[in-house]
Amino acid sequence: MTAFTVALVLVVAAAGLLRWRRPAWYWLAFGVTLAALRVLVRYRSVMDACGLTVPPARWRLALARATNQPIPEPRPPRIRRLRPTRTGLVLRLKLRPGQDVFDIAAASDRLRHSFSMFGVTSREVRSGVVEVRMTGYDVLKRVQMPAETEALPMRVPVALREDGSVHYRDYRAMPHALTLGATESGKSVYQRNLVAGLAPLDVALVGIDCKQGVELFPLARRFSALADSPDTAAELLDALVARMADVYRLIRTQQRITVDVPDAEIAADIWDLPDELRPTPVVVLVDEVAELALYATKEEEKRRDRIITALVRLAQLGRAAGIYLEICGQRFGSELGKGITMLRAQLTGRTAHRLNDETSANMAFGDIAPDAVLAAIQIPAELRGLAIAGDASGGWHRIRAPHTSLRQAVNLCNRYADRTPDLPELAPFRPTTGTATGLVPSAKASPATA
Repeated sequence: MTAFTVALVLVVAAAGLLRWRRPAWYWLAFGVTLAALRVLVRYRSVMDACGLTVPPARWRLALARATNQPIPEPRPPRIRRLRPTRTGLVLRLKLRPGQDVFDIAAASDRLRHSFSMFGVTSREVRSGVVEVRMTGYDVLKRVQMPAETEALPMRVPVALREDGSVHYRDYRAMPHALTLGATESGKSVYQRNLVAGLAPLDVALVGIDCKQGVELFPLARRFSALADSPDTAAELLDALVARMADVYRLIRTQQRITVDVPDAEIAADIWDLPDELRPTPVVVLVDEVAELALYATKEEEKRRDRIITALVRLAQLGRAAGIYLEICGQRFGSELGKGITMLRAQLTGRTAHRLNDETSANMAFGDIAPDAVLAAIQIPAELRGLAIAGDASGGWHRIRAPHTSLRQAVNLCNRYADRTPDLPELAPFRPTTGTATGLVPSAKASPATA
């Protein structure tokens, strides 16, 4: 008995230490079993207390009265599957007649308290079936991406969601995106994770960094073109617009619109072309969009209009040509001038880190998810990297990217430098390697080095 007591005390102490220092290990070792038992034992009473039950059917009541049996209890949603994960539990429920998915979403906070879980979110899988994801610990406190992620063309994992699932940046589903964040909010780390995910893919990276290239030029070995000033950015964007027109001409000549060709094989974008004819997709990263929109003189105003016009054209027409935009900035508002709201309307994906003003949050989510605006401006300063991610569907999630240092991103870009495509129309903007100062812009990108 003494040995058993000692062993029990050691197990409890080990569980407490793991829960404090290594919550992920505690969850896999102890938490998942305890949580599953807690959910199964409390399920009926919790659902009844949360108002997620329906009265028994009339025929059951009539049968109970006819046979002098007790009146049946209210029925909760039926559990179709309970699946443990590395961060929590996934509960798939079949709703009863008269129930709605919004009933489950409205009761998420009460379910979290009743089941003693860290977080509860829900989504509709199909009509009448709801998936409830419960997390056993704060997965965003120390982000650990899963070792294996689902790999698809033009889709990269960049962060972890609060429900424990992976947040992907899917360029085929959301061609263009807007990323906002104040200084020291974690926006640069998010951008590094994006570049690190794109580096192994067959894609051309184009960067515009008007902070003299301090953010993107260290990663230059994986970039096909870089610009470090608004003047160079204007020329680079004009070259991208010209490339877009050339790609559309190629698609037009390869559409194969004849009666013998099935509809599914008619080319409408680069992904319908044969592999040997498909142009390389291009991802354009703009590090600070406000620097492209500000001006002080008439000449700078003309350059600004030229830049914004090119960005709007790429956002409106670039998807089918395989040109995707990643617009980043600390501030994004209508005071940046004409064309900004038109550009914003074309950016389907929205990600907002901690912001200093509500106006930028409204520009990010006001037109797609108004309830996400409050969540974006309430991000605490000490949680760097925490962000709100939404899209045009109205849904949004809290996400956090794993910390990636600049050295790690540079090493990864150097490893995949051989995958950097050489695009002829962007050759004047290709960064070169210097001997004394490291990576520097090309001669056209920086006239001072010529």
